[in-house]
Amino acid sequence: MSTMRAARLHEVGAPMQIDEVQKPRATGADVVVEVRACGMVPNLANVLANWESWYPQMPLPPRPAIHGLDAVGIVHEVGEKVMSVNVGDRVYVNPGRSCGGCAMCMSGQPQKCDHWTLNGYFGYNENSLRVFERYPQGGFCQYMTAPANALVRIPDNIEFRQATRFGYLGTSYSALRKCGSLAGKKLVINGATGTLGVGATLFALAQGIGKIYAIARGKPLLDRLKALDPDRIEIFSNRDGSSREWIMAQTGGLGADFMLDTLGAVADLSSMKDAMGGLRRGGRLVNIGGTAGDLQVDVKWWMDEQIELIGSVWFTVAEGYEMAGMFATGAVDLGVLETQSWPLADINEGISGAANGNGGFTSYLIEID
Repeated sequence: MSTMRAARLHEVGAPMQIDEVQKPRATGADVVVEVRACGMVPNLANVLANWESWYPQMPLPPRPAIHGLDAVGIVHEVGEKVMSVNVGDRVYVNPGRSCGGCAMCMSGQPQKCDHWTLNGYFGYNENSLRVFERYPQGGFCQYMTAPANALVRIPDNIEFRQATRFGYLGTSYSALRKCGSLAGKKLVINGATGTLGVGATLFALAQGIGKIYAIARGKPLLDRLKALDPDRIEIFSNRDGSSREWIMAQTGGLGADFMLDTLGAVADLSSMKDAMGGLRRGGRLVNIGGTAGDLQVDVKWWMDEQIELIGSVWFTVAEGYEMAGMFATGAVDLGVLETQSWPLADINEGISGAANGNGGFTSYLIEID
């Protein structure tokens, strides 16, 4: 079979079309993965419609484009230089792409490479256009090309549906690693009931966190989050008042050791600013959400309290393997998550129906037959 089915976006505002396109071949250090499923960003419709006006400096793949961020499947073909994976391996395809040869890539920090790109989603500068040219397929198709060093083998106890959540889970896990040791510490998660927030909660609990202060808006999902570990999770709706005041009351006025901000693209920055006031001296804030804009911070408070502000984008393949090990042993149970899926033929219905589940407890995906 020399062709395959792919969902392609031909123009902004138009529905995706199911097209018959050329099937890729594996050469060099690349592989071809037979895609079984691909995770879907809950606000994908909003991104596709507005990204180019929101962030014109961050290019989307040239149209007609095959999007799809979190692909999972089976290695179908390997290039002649591939040694690390074999045909038949069950894998997650990390969409993070970089040049592979600069100092940042060689030191295990590909997100700092000037070619860093989220394949099937968006790039970070004009260099990403070269990446899109080399790797034109996202996960909304039957077969896709990827570098062999972008693959994470999926543990036998994890289904493909569950593995499509690796991207969000990895983003949260990488942010927690930047905090340092969590054992016995106090962690604020702002936006805790969203997709990133739920993942961060699962990993923090598995790594021995002493207390999680979970902040969000809706009470029902906060209650569901607390049920994961009632003794270590405290919940607060920021509709009821100041997050900072609540955190300080919970910590005897000392504040929390760490904070993750996981809020989405249209969230109000005042929520982040309020919550970060609940950090203790020497506290560390890691931002992994999509909020944008100017955050008015008292730089003397920042200096005097020795606060660290860190931005964290996505995760590395090495971190993906660490997560896979935690899933394999049961240290992190993905059974608490649920899925909503659509076949490739119904991708437009899926795009419009995503985000109608139970916050971060629901994963959205397209299944490829």
